[in-house]
Amino acid sequence: MNPKKGRVFSGARPTGRQHLGNYLGAMKNYVALQQDYEAVYCVVDLHALTTLDTTQNLKSNTLDMVLDWLAAGMDPQKAIIFIQSHVPQVTELHTILSMVTQLGKLTDLPTFKEKVRQQPHNVNYGLVGYPVLMASDIVLYKADTVPVGVDQAPHIEFTREIVRSFNFRYNTTVLIEPQMKVTEFPKVLGIDGQQKMGKSLDNHIEMAATQEETQKRVMMMVTDPQRQRKSDPGNPDVCNVFTMHKIFSHPEEVASINKECRNAGIGCVDCKKIFAKNLNEKLMPFRDKRAEFEKNSDQVWDILSDGSRRARVIAEETMIEVRAAIGLP
Repeated sequence: MNPKKGRVFSGARPTGRQHLGNYLGAMKNYVALQQDYEAVYCVVDLHALTTLDTTQNLKSNTLDMVLDWLAAGMDPQKAIIFIQSHVPQVTELHTILSMVTQLGKLTDLPTFKEKVRQQPHNVNYGLVGYPVLMASDIVLYKADTVPVGVDQAPHIEFTREIVRSFNFRYNTTVLIEPQMKVTEFPKVLGIDGQQKMGKSLDNHIEMAATQEETQKRVMMMVTDPQRQRKSDPGNPDVCNVFTMHKIFSHPEEVASINKECRNAGIGCVDCKKIFAKNLNEKLMPFRDKRAEFEKNSDQVWDILSDGSRRARVIAEETMIEVRAAIGLP
């Protein structure tokens, strides 16, 4: 067995059934990383409270997301998969780290300013302290690697600053500065071909959707905006459907579509029909596996319970060191 490269941590808000953007941007990476790293993956339900107006669907959204995680190949034998709030040490560390964090730096973060624009009616204390809780998630498990998109880079650097501040103030090396591992996949556009795929914009394609639902959503996808008729030559380089073909279709078929589109040998409707067929075929094993897990949801909660137990062991070991470094009685 190859030695592990280190410990990786990542968390995701419980947003329910996952879409192609979630899979390509995060879940696929989670599955790959668990082969080479000690992997710690968290459902960050406390983070979700900073933006939710209601928690009515929090539990069901957690289950739906974890069903997708497991169906995609995240393995509880290879990774610790758990719920954030089930490890109370994270809120203890959050409080401690807030004492070495300057308020001005929190309010200067681009993501905070964006959230204020999005929800001016709900700029709560938790929203301001979100990056400190995120830092606590990472350092509590002594993760040395964090997979993120480029837009999250400021948060990882902020975490590193908090670690340095804590270690300097208490003359210790207890906390580890994590390294950022930038995910390779670029921004996944939604069916509008303009905005990042997301549920809030209703421009997403869920992985667990039925074949008919998938077909319907794919047929709504925007293609080459300059192409008005089938007889017009297209430009696959600016077509979001073709971008997805390159991921989910066979290379030979991708090459054929690329050629036929440019000389008007294939229209956008046929291009989307082919993509819908290929996407459904690719997702079939995922959907079958998900259905098996869904038949026994108690098993999923047991996986999360066991993951939380394992996470608490690591968390308490860290907190013993943190309390000692501070000198807490």
